[in-house]
Amino acid sequence: MADLAFLAQHTATINEAIEAMLARREHAVAPRLLDAMRYSLTAGGKRVRPVLMIESYLACGGNPDALAARLLPAALSIEALHTYSLIHDDLPCMDNDDLRRGMPTCHRQFDEATAILAGDALQSLAFELLLECAVAPEVKLELLHRFAIAAGGPGMVGGQMLDMQAEQRRVDNILEVERIHLHKTGALLCYSCEAGALLADGTPEAVEACSRYGKAVGLLFQIADDILDATASSEELGKSAGKDAAQRKATYVSLLGLPRARELGGEMLEMALDSLKPLGERGVDLTQLATYILERRS
Repeated sequence: MADLAFLAQHTATINEAIEAMLARREHAVAPRLLDAMRYSLTAGGKRVRPVLMIESYLACGGNPDALAARLLPAALSIEALHTYSLIHDDLPCMDNDDLRRGMPTCHRQFDEATAILAGDALQSLAFELLLECAVAPEVKLELLHRFAIAAGGPGMVGGQMLDMQAEQRRVDNILEVERIHLHKTGALLCYSCEAGALLADGTPEAVEACSRYGKAVGLLFQIADDILDATASSEELGKSAGKDAAQRKATYVSLLGLPRARELGGEMLEMALDSLKPLGERGVDLTQLATYILERRS
């Protein structure tokens, strides 16, 4: 695997900023609610979405010296929204999981009502944070519009609904599986790349390149997840392994088989890399990130 020192550096920056952001809210949020928010938001994780945003910003010519003011609030915003989605996805009425990132899920550590409210609070916090970006009003409005679409019915939440319906109908169509994950997983990953380009005041060509890259990475991420669920242990994943097969869920592995799923992952990686050509040498870290997403072991 390529040298990913930049990934560790960005992750440390995000983690430090999350702690500072939560500390600023200690006197404004009910203690138990804030404890649940902090528990899930600081429980580790790869921070793939904010890192994609940072690297898209840099690849589109964003000023590194302005990153903290222009981009960091948006990076925290996407991580807050992603964490809310994980809390709700783990609930008994949804995916019913007891383990997340190697720790008890939020509703197991606290209780279901607290977990639901923590997710609700993180969703609202995500939009509050996005408004803190030091960018022109028209850029902020564009970001808010894209964020709402990616997070809601046309995006992640709609994808979750499609996924739940697919489980009930025993879907066996790979195109439908792709449709589900373009929404459920891909929408926020794609938004992260688009937001980085917009925050950098990237050219329309650069924004489009990041958008195409984000769509490819969204499917690549899910293919890798499906492969990991079938091949990795719960200890490696930090969550329950083999659950897709136990629930007879339609995945890239269950419909295509493991060898073909791996081939498709390679093809999707090539699509992601091809989309970066307009960015030239500035897209090298995004190239390494896409490779990492496919080859990761957790």
